[in-house]
Amino acid sequence: MGCNVVYWNRATEDVYDVIRGQMPAGWRLVTLAGDTKAEWHAQIRDVDFMLVADWAVTEETLAAAPRLKMVQHQGVGHERIDKQALKARGIPLALCPAGTTIGVAEHTMLLILAVYKQLVVADTKMRQGTWLQWGLRSTSFELCGKTLGLVGFGRIGQAVAKRAHAFDAKILYHDAFIPVPPAEAKAWGVEPVSLDDLLRRSDIVSIHVPTTDETRKFMNAGRFAQMKRSAVFINTSRGAVVNEPDLVEALQDRVIAAAGLDVFEKEPINADNPLLRMDNVILTPHISAGTVDALMEKMRSVFDNLQRFVAGDAIRDRVI
Repeated sequence: MGCNVVYWNRATEDVYDVIRGQMPAGWRLVTLAGDTKAEWHAQIRDVDFMLVADWAVTEETLAAAPRLKMVQHQGVGHERIDKQALKARGIPLALCPAGTTIGVAEHTMLLILAVYKQLVVADTKMRQGTWLQWGLRSTSFELCGKTLGLVGFGRIGQAVAKRAHAFDAKILYHDAFIPVPPAEAKAWGVEPVSLDDLLRRSDIVSIHVPTTDETRKFMNAGRFAQMKRSAVFINTSRGAVVNEPDLVEALQDRVIAAAGLDVFEKEPINADNPLLRMDNVILTPHISAGTVDALMEKMRSVFDNLQRFVAGDAIRDRVI
């Protein structure tokens, strides 16, 4: 028997085609038309499963889907999902770690290198007719020999470390849950340190933690002040882990040198956000895991999990 799966987000037809390409035969993808919640809610009355990207799932949302059996996140950030409302209905929630690690790790390296080589400035000025062959030499850097501090050393932090090791960077990490580096990471010379030590010693500080009560806005003015004035701050995790006004002030006052950011306090970013006007910041629109390779891997994992639910088997990466 086929199942109805709503993609609880708005995407483009090419993205929907990728999703459909990984669906079991006979299943139907419900894509949302219209621009209002009322219109969307009217379209989910008969859905069996909800596939979530970054939209909120509220009690109101769940009330509009009386047949809903399970919510499956295509990623891991579930802070916008009303878990109490799900529990009240007896609806399980599962996450999908698959398809995230490589893209985020590669994007982290991209931001580090783009900041260090002033890629955006070089490209923009060249298109404007300015040839900066010599103009960036005193302000561009190599990753080789620099100290990279990773706050969080789970699967993504370790994937970043592996890639940074190939660039001959020195790697520090802070993770209270991983006091000793895994065997492979030991071969890269990775050193576990306190957060204070990491901030003080690192040329680059890169964040790889989820949003929790403990991590929310934990990168604040005090912690930026602990960093080197020449340091670069990288965030490809969640905007909520940073006190964004404090980061703006640290960049404006050159408390730290530069930043590479893929995530923000409010997304999409406001047009008046001062980060958009800074020449020492490189910004991308939350795309670190946004590759077709990652999407295909995620959808294979997602639909495998939904089929496990249908078969009565234990679902993977269950939150509730």
